Amino acid sequence: MKLRRRRDAQQWILDHMVKTTGRVQNFATDTRQLPPAVKTYAMISKTVGQHGLHAEALARSADAASHRVTALQAYTKAIASYIEAQHTIFEDDNAEKIYWYTRALECHARVRELAGHPIERVEVPWEKRSLPGMFHLQPDRKRRPTIIFIPGMDGTKESSGVGPLGSAFMPHGVHVFTFDGPGQGESNLRKIRITHDNYERAISAAVDYLLTRPEVDANRLGLIGSSFGSLWGLRAAATDVRIKAAAVVAVCFGDKRGIFEQASPRFKQVFMYMAGIHDEEAFDRMAEQMTSFGCGAAIRCPTLICSGEFDPLTRLNEVLAMFEEIGGPKELWVFENEFHDYRGLGNLCEVETIHFMIDWVMDALAGKFPENHRRITLIPEAAGAGPYEDRPLFAPWRQPGSPADRQT
Repeated sequence: MKLRRRRDAQQWILDHMVKTTGRVQNFATDTRQLPPAVKTYAMISKTVGQHGLHAEALARSADAASHRVTALQAYTKAIASYIEAQHTIFEDDNAEKIYWYTRALECHARVRELAGHPIERVEVPWEKRSLPGMFHLQPDRKRRPTIIFIPGMDGTKESSGVGPLGSAFMPHGVHVFTFDGPGQGESNLRKIRITHDNYERAISAAVDYLLTRPEVDANRLGLIGSSFGSLWGLRAAATDVRIKAAAVVAVCFGDKRGIFEQASPRFKQVFMYMAGIHDEEAFDRMAEQMTSFGCGAAIRCPTLICSGEFDPLTRLNEVLAMFEEIGGPKELWVFENEFHDYRGLGNLCEVETIHFMIDWVMDALAGKFPENHRRITLIPEAAGAGPYEDRPLFAPWRQPGSPADRQT
């Protein structure tokens, strides 16, 4: 009768939230991510997987008709559905999980053949294993700035902020590399587990690989991390000086009580599986070590932090404290009245946040920020010029050094 995790007793609440909100987590965001046909968590894999099969059938038919652009759009939909379908299953060697991920891999293989730019599937040597990645290159393959994108705990190399086609990055003239780090995607299927500190070593292995490529300008190598990728990205920037600029968003680099004890139980269920830890007390001890605090002074490259004002996974007082700790040039953008999601924000007129972040990283790689650069700006909910103007945070008691900083 004993449950694996204390929070598994809240499964009925999660089922209710899935039915009423169409989401498994981050319930403050209004948009549905799941179709209305999903009434409980257990239905997600089948229902979303069926949507993927439908999208793949469309893609294959468009592909057979030589309708390349339409086929790519449909393949993209199929991949997103398959990745979500497999991600809801927390069990090694599960036939359904493997089936859905295999479908995603097969769709992406065709995407790479149809894409308008080179996309290479690569294997990054790492600690006697290898980590699978995707390298999106500009068509000319010239030496250019290169960005490593680090997705969060729910992201994979085929999905997340890069997507199957690198759509946000290619127009900016950069190469972009993303990979399944420990615990993520295909690495998870290989039973490569996440620990409190091995992801930053995986990032350094990716840097090792990229610096062997003639297309990569070693002096213009940047990093963007989202959600848990903000933790791993900042820790990598602190330990690997070859990373010349970093930007993080939807941050999750502070105390883990918010994500694992107060937010949706799905977070802890997934991450324990990613870590291969089945004892909750052992996992809690590991989670206590998963923070970027204490490494900020070692971050000397220009660094941008983007955070929702009311993100429950890393509170604003923690964001401000981490910002102060960073030793190099730095900026903080706070999205007024926003939470953990960073896509389609009204604060930016629904222009995707990633575009602004890529621009900032490119400016940093071009040397536009002096060593003493320090800037904090509020990006209002529905006014102003976004990150292009300076606005103080709304509440003066939230400024660094105030009593509010010491609250938890």
